Amino acid sequence: MKKTALIAGLVLLVSILGFSQKYAYVDTEYILKNIPAYEAATDQLNELSKQWQKEIDALYEDIDKMYKDFQVEKVLLSEEMKAKKENEIVAKEKLVKDKQKKYFGKDGDLFKKRQELIKPIQDEVFTAIKEIATNENYAVIFDTAGSLTMLYVDPKYDKSDEVLEKLGFKK
Repeated sequence: MKKTALIAGLVLLVSILGFSQKYAYVDTEYILKNIPAYEAATDQLNELSKQWQKEIDALYEDIDKMYKDFQVEKVLLSEEMKAKKENEIVAKEKLVKDKQKKYFGKDGDLFKKRQELIKPIQDEVFTAIKEIATNENYAVIFDTAGSLTMLYVDPKYDKSDEVLEKLGFKK
C-alpha cells in the first residue's frame, strides 16, 4: 500500500513539475531577415563570393585554353616540350585549386568574412533570446527556422517580435 501511494505521489509530482515549465519558440530566419545589418552583410558576402567565383572561372578558362592549345600543338612538339607544357598546365591547375581553397575552403576568406560580418549579429540575437528566456522564466525556447519539426505552434508563444524589439527593431 505504501509503495502504491509513493508511486502515485511521485507520478503526481512529476506531472505537476512538467506542466509548470514554460515553453516558447522563435523563428531566427524571420528575426534575421528583419535586421537590416544582417541583410547588408549577406548581400556583401554574396557579392564577394560572386567576384571570387568569377576570378576562379576565368582561371579555369585559361587552363582549358592552354590544354586545347597543347592538344593541337602536341604532334609538333618534342618530348621535352610536351613535358614542359604539361607541367605548366598542372602547375596552373594547382595554383587555381589553391586559390579556390583560399577563398572557399573550410577556413577560407569567405568563412572568415562571414564570421566577421554575421556572427556578431547572431550573437546579439542569441543574447536577446537568452534574456527573454531568463526574464520570463521559459524552460525552453525552440527555433522553428531550423530542422525542428513542430506540427502545431500557438502564435501566442512566438517570441520572434519580442526579440526584434529587444534588439531595437520595431516590426
